[in-house]
Amino acid sequence: MALTGDILASYRGPGPVLRRRLHGSGDGRGEARALVTLMLACALIFVAQWPRLSREAHLSGQELNMLLGGALLGWLFIAPLAMYGLAAISHLVARVFGGRASWLESRMALFWGLLAAAPLWLLWGLVAGFIGPGPALDLTGIVALVAFLVLWLAGLYTFEFGRTA
Repeated sequence: MALTGDILASYRGPGPVLRRRLHGSGDGRGEARALVTLMLACALIFVAQWPRLSREAHLSGQELNMLLGGALLGWLFIAPLAMYGLAAISHLVARVFGGRASWLESRMALFWGLLAAAPLWLLWGLVAGFIGPGPALDLTGIVALVAFLVLWLAGLYTFEFGRTA
């Protein structure tokens, strides 16, 4: 199934989609798939920052390229490392409670949750750029964060405890 179809299907049932994305092809390239998933998610979230940064540059007089460079460094170089660390910590916590997933499955649950929530982060970026600070931006950010957490934790539950979320 196409990536966009899998993202939409994740909102109905993240467990089966995540299993199919990781194990479906059976080609043994799971770690490569996980890394591509993470980098695509981080790239989309970086793009989501553009309208906000453009607004900030216009209002503050800062140079847009400097702001974009900082966001690029953060989202494409630092965030992936932090996500690997977060996935490891979540896997260790799940192991304490009887989780049985592999390290790869734990990473993929986090990375897929981030990618599946990326369209909502793109919406957040548009709201931040065109409307600016206020209740609409807060609500959009909360919805995007909750969607990410639900998708990540449902996928993690699916892999760690062997049930379909």
